[in-house]
Amino acid sequence: MTQKIAATLIAGDGVGPEIVDATLAALDALQAPFQWDRQVAGMEGLKSTGDPLPPATLESIRHTRLALKGPLETPSGGGYRSSNVRLREEFKLYANLRPVRTAIPGGRYENVDLVVVRENVEGLYLGYEHFIQIDDDPHAVAMATGVNTRQGSRRLLEFAFEHAIATGRRKVTIVHKANIMKALTGIFLETAQQVYDRKYKGRIEMDTAIIDACAMKLVLDPWQFDTLVTTNLFGDILSDLVAGLVGGLGMAPGANIGTDAAIFEAVHGSAPDIAGKGVANPTALMLGAALMLDHCGLSSLANRLRAAIDQTLNADKVRTRDLGGTASTSAFTAAVVKRITHG
Repeated sequence: MTQKIAATLIAGDGVGPEIVDATLAALDALQAPFQWDRQVAGMEGLKSTGDPLPPATLESIRHTRLALKGPLETPSGGGYRSSNVRLREEFKLYANLRPVRTAIPGGRYENVDLVVVRENVEGLYLGYEHFIQIDDDPHAVAMATGVNTRQGSRRLLEFAFEHAIATGRRKVTIVHKANIMKALTGIFLETAQQVYDRKYKGRIEMDTAIIDACAMKLVLDPWQFDTLVTTNLFGDILSDLVAGLVGGLGMAPGANIGTDAAIFEAVHGSAPDIAGKGVANPTALMLGAALMLDHCGLSSLANRLRAAIDQTLNADKVRTRDLGGTASTSAFTAAVVKRITHG
């Protein structure tokens, strides 16, 4: 009998509960051995406990060291601080892994297969911000401080190189803006060269790209890249850009890997405008669950899940409306489950 794996489950906000239920149906069909501890966060956490990241949720992840979560709502401007950012900080989830792959042929780009590895806990996302008052305007000047460290850069870069080699990638591109932000991103570029020369030279190819040029090249010719590694803000932007090459955020899973835990997710938002309508695309979270299976050493199950999604989209032509189809969330899920159970 397969040993049970304790894991925290956060349904999230908006379409979160719908795509989580769909993903659980697929995992159940695979007989994945997860034993779920259901918790809340985001707007749902605020409503039910008065805290967007309740202590019970943190305690659960501390215990399981493994979580699958739906999207969490974060207010723009005011309100509470992002629960996603707080989770990354709390569990030192320093590496954000965002693979993208063309799932449906015939789009604007064919045969895209890229990985973005984003530093997750440093840079400009530390939240060191303040306003300076001038005369009667309390918000006359806004200031933010970014922080990148040698240690933080090194651990992210080593993770990226190790992952690229282990998964048979051919090249790692270091993306930076060291021509302008000579200290803040210069330290990342400098550390990348040191890490590569010391441990990875001869094992995999490495090159570098300036962020703005990289964004342009990704649109013109994404096939020149393979694995992109970069700092927090640039990684946030590039990972959404590459998702656009393969059909949007509905196809993009994410893994947040750290020293204390690993949290897997769909990277799209909570989409409150379609919540409860039964039309959300659960593919991103299903693919996030596949990354979770990989992380737990269950790659054969992960590959069965990915194959079932591919067959549902391309052989069966069952697609949700964001992919040009008409299938509801439940119809798509049923088709994936049928592929898992019957091949």
